[in-house]
Amino acid sequence: MTGWSVLVTRRLPATPMQFVLDRCDADVWDGPPEAIPRDELLQRVRGKLGAITLLTERVDAEFLDAAGDQLVIVANYAVGFDNIDVEECTRRGVMATNTPEVLTATTADLAWTLLMASARRVPEGDRFLRSRTPWIWGPEMMLGQDVHDATLGIVGFGRIGQAVAGRAKGFGMRIVYFDLFRPPPEVEQEHGAQFLEFDELLALADFISIHVALTPETRHLFGAEQFRKMKPTAVIVNTSRGPVIDEAALASALRDGEIFGAGLDVFEKEPEVHPDLLGLDNAVIVPHLGSATVATRDAMGMLAAENLVAGLEGRRPPTLLNPEVWQGREG
Repeated sequence: MTGWSVLVTRRLPATPMQFVLDRCDADVWDGPPEAIPRDELLQRVRGKLGAITLLTERVDAEFLDAAGDQLVIVANYAVGFDNIDVEECTRRGVMATNTPEVLTATTADLAWTLLMASARRVPEGDRFLRSRTPWIWGPEMMLGQDVHDATLGIVGFGRIGQAVAGRAKGFGMRIVYFDLFRPPPEVEQEHGAQFLEFDELLALADFISIHVALTPETRHLFGAEQFRKMKPTAVIVNTSRGPVIDEAALASALRDGEIFGAGLDVFEKEPEVHPDLLGLDNAVIVPHLGSATVATRDAMGMLAAENLVAGLEGRRPPTLLNPEVWQGREG
């Protein structure tokens, strides 16, 4: 063991956890399943050379002040990094990393699961049977929406959005998308995807799947105005970040029949879920399971651990968010 002093804010899966323990003097938060309390986080990060954080930990000026000038790297165990003030890390010469790519396919699978479950009212049907309510098959019982041959609108056409588009091909769906940064023409051709302006997509799509990063521009990207522009038969799915959707507006749109259904893996004030959503049968909600498979969570842990150790060894971490820090070290 090298004796590098690091903080791990939640116990990782066994293989990456052992990888870190074999190489570092690791302080691992083994408290309750909730996130490490803020005061505990600030106390335990003091004097550390590195940290593996989760999206539940805010890495900001206060965190960096508490850690001290010796901090080398913060390795985020997530593809998203809206919990990290990357600009502040850069200003202080602290490397910041995330875990992209290893969860692309698994998150796309979950988005597709929510789309299908919402369209065909699967959780609602399951709850209905478990309630032991007497029933008999009828021509208009619990009707859903067809997925095959429908139009899928993808908002955010990066890796995960493109993976969702790939899954839609088998259902003969028309793919339209909106993104501020259009991919090369060959990517559009590969997926048979057509670019539309945002409002055009809202009006046309039978299903909308969201795959954007959380930024000031995307916060409440979907609110009351956007839901009114969608079809009353439309289903919206969010596996990106909760605050992209105004949950109160979504609950109202679902309740009033402005849209047909929603499938949510993430929430505006996570882990809280807006209470108005909890009583709606046309809201399918799961607790942030996008990357929740054994293989994917293990791969995320290994990438976070490799980022951490690379930074401590003086090597460039594989998925560095602020390369200018590395360039400054090289210079």
